[in-house]
Amino acid sequence: EAEVAVEAEEAEAPAPPSSKKKGAKPAAAAAPAAAAPAEPSAKPSPSPAKGGRGKKGAAPASAAEEAPAPEEPAAMETDTPAAGGDDAADDDADEDEEDEEEAGDGDEAAKEGDAAKAKAPAGKRQKGAGGRGAKGGRGGRGVGNKGGRGGRGDTPGGRGGGGLTLTAIQSDKLMKTAARVWQRKEGEPPSEWDEEVVAEIYATELGGGARSPSLQRVQLLEISQYLEQYLWPHFDAEKSSAVHVLSIIMMVNEKFRESVSAWSPFHNHAPEKFAAFFRRAMSVKSDAARALTTCEKTAHLVFLIHVFQSLEDEMVRAVALPLVSLPLWANLSPGRLQLELSKNAQLEKHWRYLMKKEAKAGKAAGKGGDAHVPLKERPDAAWLPALLTEFLEICEAAVGGGDDAAAAGAAAGAGDGRVNRQAAQYCERFVELIIDLLSQLPTRRFVRTVLDDRQLLIKTRMVPLHSHPAGRLYGQLVDLFRFYHGFEINDHTGASLTDEDVASSHCDRLLQFQRLCFKHVDKLKELALGHCGAIEKRPVLTQHLSALEPEELHALATKQLRLVDPEDPWSKDPAFLLEVLVSAFEKRRSQRQAINEMPLYPNEDVLWDENVVPSIAYTGEGCLALPKLNLQFLTFHDYLLRNFNLFRLEATYEIREDIADALRRMGPYRDPETGQVKFSGWARMALPVTSGALAVTEVRKPNVGEAKPAGVTCEVRIDLSNLRGPVRDEWDQIKQHDVLFLMAAEGPSDTFHNGQRAQHQQRQQQGQQRQPQQGRELEPNPAERFGLKYVRGAEVIEVRDGAGKLYNDFSGRSKEAGGPQGNERVYVLALDTAQYQLDVNRLVEEQGDDVYEGLNMLMRRKPKENNFKAILECIRDLMNSDCVVPEWLHDIFLGYGDPAAAQSGNMPNQLKTVDFKDTFLDADHLKNSFPGREVEFTSVSGGETPMPPFRVTFPPPAAAGEDGDGKKRDADGGAVGAAAAAGPLLVESYVPPDPGPYPEDQPNLNHVRFTPVQVEAIRNGVQPGLTMVVGPPGTGKTDTATQILHCLYHNEPGQRTLLITHSNAALNDLFQKLMQRDVPARYMLRLGQGESDLDTDLDFSRVGRVNAMLTRRLELLAEVERLATSLGVPEDVAYTCETAGHFWLLHVLSRWEKFEADAAAAKTTEYVSGRFPFTGFFANAPQPLFKGESIATDMSKANGCMRHIRTMFTELEECRAFELLKGMGDRSNYLLTKQAKVVAMTCTHAALKRADFLRLGFKYDNLVMEESAQILEIETFIPMLLQKAEDGHSRLKRVVLIGDHHQLPPVVKNIAFQKYCNMDQSLFTRFVRLGTPYIELNAQGRARPELSSLYSWRYRALGDLPSTKENQYQLSNPGFAHELQFVDVEDYNGVGESEPTPHFYQNLGEAEYVVSVFQYMRLLGYPANKISIITTYRGQKHLIRDVITRRCAAHPLFGTPAKVTTVDKFQGQQNDYILLSLVRSRNVGHLRDVRRLVVAMSRARLGLYVFGRKALFEQCYELAPSFKHLLKFPTKLAVVPTEAYPPSRKTSEKVAPYLVGDAVAMGHVVNQLALKWQQEQMASAKAHMAQWAPATPAVEA
Repeated sequence: EAEVAVEAEEAEAPAPPSSKKKGAKPAAAAAPAAAAPAEPSAKPSPSPAKGGRGKKGAAPASAAEEAPAPEEPAAMETDTPAAGGDDAADDDADEDEEDEEEAGDGDEAAKEGDAAKAKAPAGKRQKGAGGRGAKGGRGGRGVGNKGGRGGRGDTPGGRGGGGLTLTAIQSDKLMKTAARVWQRKEGEPPSEWDEEVVAEIYATELGGGARSPSLQRVQLLEISQYLEQYLWPHFDAEKSSAVHVLSIIMMVNEKFRESVSAWSPFHNHAPEKFAAFFRRAMSVKSDAARALTTCEKTAHLVFLIHVFQSLEDEMVRAVALPLVSLPLWANLSPGRLQLELSKNAQLEKHWRYLMKKEAKAGKAAGKGGDAHVPLKERPDAAWLPALLTEFLEICEAAVGGGDDAAAAGAAAGAGDGRVNRQAAQYCERFVELIIDLLSQLPTRRFVRTVLDDRQLLIKTRMVPLHSHPAGRLYGQLVDLFRFYHGFEINDHTGASLTDEDVASSHCDRLLQFQRLCFKHVDKLKELALGHCGAIEKRPVLTQHLSALEPEELHALATKQLRLVDPEDPWSKDPAFLLEVLVSAFEKRRSQRQAINEMPLYPNEDVLWDENVVPSIAYTGEGCLALPKLNLQFLTFHDYLLRNFNLFRLEATYEIREDIADALRRMGPYRDPETGQVKFSGWARMALPVTSGALAVTEVRKPNVGEAKPAGVTCEVRIDLSNLRGPVRDEWDQIKQHDVLFLMAAEGPSDTFHNGQRAQHQQRQQQGQQRQPQQGRELEPNPAERFGLKYVRGAEVIEVRDGAGKLYNDFSGRSKEAGGPQGNERVYVLALDTAQYQLDVNRLVEEQGDDVYEGLNMLMRRKPKENNFKAILECIRDLMNSDCVVPEWLHDIFLGYGDPAAAQSGNMPNQLKTVDFKDTFLDADHLKNSFPGREVEFTSVSGGETPMPPFRVTFPPPAAAGEDGDGKKRDADGGAVGAAAAAGPLLVESYVPPDPGPYPEDQPNLNHVRFTPVQVEAIRNGVQPGLTMVVGPPGTGKTDTATQILHCLYHNEPGQRTLLITHSNAALNDLFQKLMQRDVPARYMLRLGQGESDLDTDLDFSRVGRVNAMLTRRLELLAEVERLATSLGVPEDVAYTCETAGHFWLLHVLSRWEKFEADAAAAKTTEYVSGRFPFTGFFANAPQPLFKGESIATDMSKANGCMRHIRTMFTELEECRAFELLKGMGDRSNYLLTKQAKVVAMTCTHAALKRADFLRLGFKYDNLVMEESAQILEIETFIPMLLQKAEDGHSRLKRVVLIGDHHQLPPVVKNIAFQKYCNMDQSLFTRFVRLGTPYIELNAQGRARPELSSLYSWRYRALGDLPSTKENQYQLSNPGFAHELQFVDVEDYNGVGESEPTPHFYQNLGEAEYVVSVFQYMRLLGYPANKISIITTYRGQKHLIRDVITRRCAAHPLFGTPAKVTTVDKFQGQQNDYILLSLVRSRNVGHLRDVRRLVVAMSRARLGLYVFGRKALFEQCYELAPSFKHLLKFPTKLAVVPTEAYPPSRKTSEKVAPYLVGDAVAMGHVVNQLALKWQQEQMASAKAHMAQWAPATPAVEA
């Protein structure tokens, strides 16, 4: 099948000889740009099910776009678009360059929970031609699928089949039962309890314990609020059955799987019952009336995992932490207990107290006749040992133990026996729970000792499942368990252990073992006499210990070393005892060494391992062998390591998608005649490498202490003769530090064509997570389909043309100008040394093929998508060095200690007096900014009324238990309410010094009337410590951040501030506002690629600032020359900055000091004007210079003049370094490290250039981070470490984080990394979860109050500024009866949402309706730049763009809106009028994420019109508050066509609107208005012609 998804530039390249057009159909012709727009017809565009980007009916932009793509081999005919489809892969160039740090646009398909709906499980897929949109994007194959597996927030089919329509959901038997039994409207009494209903639902819908519940059915239960309205309200700890408890557990698990708040139902109703419920849940296993099945035990394990991952919730923490406390040690073996207590005196004291308390309880129970339960049998002490025993029983029986009926289909027949899939899933979940317990210090402290006492790690590795092919995921989890079990940390103090500490501890332990052997074990005398380096290796230890008899092994392990409990059944197994002894004394490889030996580039083994890099279809049902980013971390090394692994795998996922696309386009196949690999197609991003064109040219010797080479260099020759136009230019733009990928593709093998698919079947047997959909075999991955054998990454060192000429070189080595010549290009590449060493080792050990001889494809990626390597190197460098974080931030960063410890009120060295500069507009503003506080003015300037600026002296910090700002903290960590004032605020009103006589000397002043909460944020931001500011939409986050920077500059003039944002747009916005404050431009520096977008004539890049300083130097020297002339001094004093400095000391300062001394004794007002020494220099200043009113006034003016001169020479002194340094590099480095006071960059730039910053000695004192809730954890952490430590301490004094965790999180494309690993959790969000106090801005000034009500419920106390009730906000939107409406859009031509390719959602009816409303607004006179169209899916964005291109773009009246984009891309932006398309009509989709809803509803200032399916969205529990407000208005669009823009009608005036029925009716309205407009234009034209027509009859004739 022809691949029609080809970009316009690709079409310019010649097709291979075998290519031909096959089945491609051009898109429908565009409608002519008529005066009146076309009415929505019955067939406005081809059906979205027939290919292309939904076949939006737009004509190709050029003839080139219709060119066919090369033909693919027969093996590709069954191919479907890659996961994510066009919705995941396609984007427009105008959005590609918005943010330098994004590796690609935000992937809505990967962000949404229902991304698991990948391909249709039933029915024949309908394929159609691809076609092209007007923007030249990719088409698709038009896979008309019928559903797929469900995911978060949807109700599509799970294992049971295709997706459900809304009608099917409403008619479902389960939903009818819900409506009859438990669903109640607000205010209605709760339903009556019926145990039989719960039992029936549990048996039929939740699996009944025999099988896992169907995703589709459990989603329906969750949507029907089964937990909130029925299970939890009727829970009774004494009466509720085990089925009732298990039902609650399963519904909680489902909420976590769907990433919605799981604990809210318990908080909202009877939270006091939760402790009893948890006790009942923990005891449900011991219920004698009903034994749990393996599936039920697995669900119970998953529930425990969620509990221990939710320790930030106080309700959950109160019941969870007692399970992992000291009573656990009651079940330790006596010898191990004694050993542990002897190591820690404090714990021994607590243990003795616990035993005394236990003895007293036993005596009291004996006297009262009550039965006393021993400590070791109580639930909080016995639950873990019982769980360990249960795990070992199930795990040992998992292989060859027989399968029950439900699991028989999932068993893999291989090896020694079949695997019970249910048992294997239980084992995987158990190991996941253990990993979670060990990876958090509060849960690790006592649990690890219990696990070590029972030697669980050894047992998990010795069970049959570990070595079985179907236990691959289990084995990977055990490896992760092993890592955390042996993590280098002191379990009780939390202190990180260095490599030296670990080595010393290992040697001490080994030495003690040798002494014991020498004294008591004669057979181990040789072992006892060896040195540590000789005996610490596993083979040596095994050899020596194998000489012991089983009885001797047993005695050594159980009695002498006390490594194993003698009562343990496993202690009778000599192999187990031997493994315990060897594992205890062998040398482990350090974590740092393991990281340094890990390749940075992904290879073929990692790329296609679904357990490590899951596909986008991950549903959350199973676990993964991946680390999690939760609340707490063991050490900074642990923090960096988890982020390193996840960041690497996220990059791997994106690389995998690019490789799959390149393979599909190139189409490698093996020629049956010659046996050589050929390519049937071509790709824009990949080229073939001919045999012999790649050669490894240099392998450098390893560095001292390393085994891998110090460097490996290779050369690759490629031919560009078949490329032309933009594609060739892109290949010629490859430069140093770009990353390329080399691949060896052999084409589909014969076994693949014959249907054997050997590798594919082997992977299925290994139990990987790519589960097949019902009725379809698991499809092979692209590596299997195209015979991809090897993948290797490399970094470009230099690029040469065929003649050897170096080009794209920025190192200065190339002296020749001009571009490359000829068609041949030579890329000199640096291979990954760690990967090269692994390849060489494998070549030697296995006698296999040479990897580098078979590489036959070269793939490139977009430059900004290759930032991953530099960031990974940065993280690895951090792990190899000592991370010095400020002491005051250390504990809270790891998630421990008092969350408020880093707040300004708890920090030393606070600023007692803060100069707020122009923050306050007047004295009343100051008083109102500190409500409840007494304000006392100590000095008044400018008359009786105090005038700004003000200095405020604050009283001493508040008492303990309050924040330093005098505010108590609530449970959410926010500062709420004003505490009793500790004393009055002492305010000094002062007159700022006269800056000079020239108008440009006057500073820019603030005109924003900051609210009290904003002032609180500014005050805290100036103080040392951590300041967190939550900024809801429209509350002035940027203005607040700007004022913090302004005040910081003036209060701490000697300190330097680093400004970080996520996007270039936000950074430029903040930087431009800072330029309007009193911060000199010479102290501001903007780094990165987005500086050119600044809306200013000044250049704030490094080169621009250097040039500005040199230009300023010349200007200042000219002024010095003029000053010298006015003083009668020779002009050569202005030759250099140095001579100007001498002139300042000898002639200027001396004259001023003499004048100042004489003026102090002067008594006449004429003295100043007559004797001022610089009158001639200021002759060009506004006159008169001195008014002669008083000596004080004139002296103030003279001081201002002198300040102007002093500033001039100060600037010259700063320019002197640029005069002495001759190279641009040296000058720019000096600017960065010495001159600039405010340095701004994006978080990605900080990570990319960290090594350069360290090398240059860059230093800063303050860190201000905007958009911090949109920045990945690690990208927030790296900017804190851009400078070297000073004497082991960090110089950082302040960290200000500004963001909004209620809006969208960082972009993570892989859904598994989002849901399972929490990778999209920002540091800002984690701090909020930990309870760190924050300041939440509480007044928005963006939207009408009616609009802000749509999202204000998500915030504690979000109100509206008075300005939102004045001026334009008082006027209604012309042509509309309401300022906001939800417009119910029914099926259009019988079709609602469609999905032409997976995850590429479109809704033609909504697109037609939205575009018609845009046309209507333009006909009424609305400016196009005041209207933006946003949608929740990228497919809809492209559909709307194409409809607008066809109908509006070329029309003189309509044009295009300001933006047509997705909600995710529009975050941080706003417009007056927003048209929002929700797209979905079958299920809610990823809008169920309330954070996306907040962004969508908060973009409009004056009007918001939402188009969607009312029956679907009004039922969504998470969206209820917003839609309840929206549905107060009619769901038919109410228009008033007789009005026109600009607005004139008051919002209080009521009108009789016309209710539009549907999109077709809206088209009629538009046509009528357009016809009227056309008639008016024609009448106007006739009148114009008549006015100028000649009146003579002859001429008329």
